[in-house]
Amino acid sequence: MALEDAFANFTRRDWEHESIAGTVRLAIIGVGGFACQRALPAIHNGSYCEPTVLVTSSPDRATDVAEEYDIPHVIDYDAFLAGTHTDAYDGVYVATPNAFHSQYATAAAAFGKHVICEKPLETTVERAREVVDACTTAGVTLMTAYRLQTEPTVRRTRELVREGAIGDVVQVHGSFSHPLLETASPDTWRLDPDLAGGGALVDLGVYPLNTIRFLLDCEPTGVYATTTSSGGPFAAIDEHVALQLEYETGTTASCTASFDAHARSALELVGTEGMIDIESPFGGVVPQEIVVESGDVRMEYTGPTIDEVCEEFDYFGYCVLTGTDPEPDGEDGLADLHAIEAAYESAETGCRVALE
Repeated sequence: MALEDAFANFTRRDWEHESIAGTVRLAIIGVGGFACQRALPAIHNGSYCEPTVLVTSSPDRATDVAEEYDIPHVIDYDAFLAGTHTDAYDGVYVATPNAFHSQYATAAAAFGKHVICEKPLETTVERAREVVDACTTAGVTLMTAYRLQTEPTVRRTRELVREGAIGDVVQVHGSFSHPLLETASPDTWRLDPDLAGGGALVDLGVYPLNTIRFLLDCEPTGVYATTTSSGGPFAAIDEHVALQLEYETGTTASCTASFDAHARSALELVGTEGMIDIESPFGGVVPQEIVVESGDVRMEYTGPTIDEVCEEFDYFGYCVLTGTDPEPDGEDGLADLHAIEAAYESAETGCRVALE
C-alpha cells in the first residue's frame, strides 16, 4: 500500500458497506461521568443509536439528563432486572462499575436485548465467560466497548501493518497515564479491587493491550509484569504497571500504565522497514496525528479530531441493524482478561507467565 493511499480519505468508515435506515434503541445502564459526558453526547450526535431508557440508582437525580436527551423512561436497577420497559429498548449499554457488568449484561441477554458493554468485560475470565455464553445462547449481539478499534487512526494503522508498509513489526511501545485523583475522589470505585478487578492495568493498560492485539492481529504467548503502589488511596490496587508481552509472530511489546502520573498516551510500532507513531491514541478524543516512516519515505498526517465514542456507537448500531458480527466481540474481551490475569500472576510471582 502506498502511503498516499493510506492517507487518502483517512476518516472513511471501512466497516460501513451499505446505507441503512432505523436506529437501535438503547437502555443506558449506569449514568455516571463517562455515560453523561461522553456516551450520551456521542449517541445523540451519531446515526444508528438512540437512548430511550436510563437505568440509575437515583432516578430522581437523572431527570435533567433525561430531559436534555429527550429520554422518555428513567428507572432504577431493580426495575430493569424485573423487566420494566423492555418494549422501549432493543439493546443496552452497560456502563456500571466492572463487577456489575455480568449481572446487567446477562439480564439484558435474557430479555433478548443486544449488549454493548464497557471494558473490561468483567473482573475475571470466569465472570466474563458468563456474559459471552448468555449472549450466545440468546442469539444477541455482544460488543466489548473497545472504541479505539473503530477509530480512523488505529484502523489506518492496521491497514499499513497488514500491507507490510513497515515490514515485519518487531517492537511495539504503548503507554497510558492519567492522574486519577485530579478528577476523582479517593473513594472512587476505580480504587476498589472488588469493584474494578484491578487498578491501572484494568482501567488504563487495557487500552494499549487491546489495541496492540488488534493491530498485530495475533495473540500474546507470554507476559512478564511488575506493579507498584505508593500506598494511601492506591494501597489496594496497582498504581503503576509495566508489561512485557510476547506474540505469536515473534513481536514483543512493552506497555505501561499509571494512575498517578502526568496525563499522556503514546503508541509506536517499529518494523524491519519503518515505523508508525500515533500521537495520544488513548486519552479521549484522538487528535488524528500520525507519522509513518517506510524505507526512505516519511509522511505525517494531521486531520480533524474524531469522536471515537460516536464511531463506537454507530459501529455497534450498524452491526445490530445489519446482522454483522462486531470485531470487538465477547471473545475479544475474554482474550484481554486472560492476559490481565496472567499479568497479575506474573507481578505476584516475579516470573514470566505463558498464555495459551
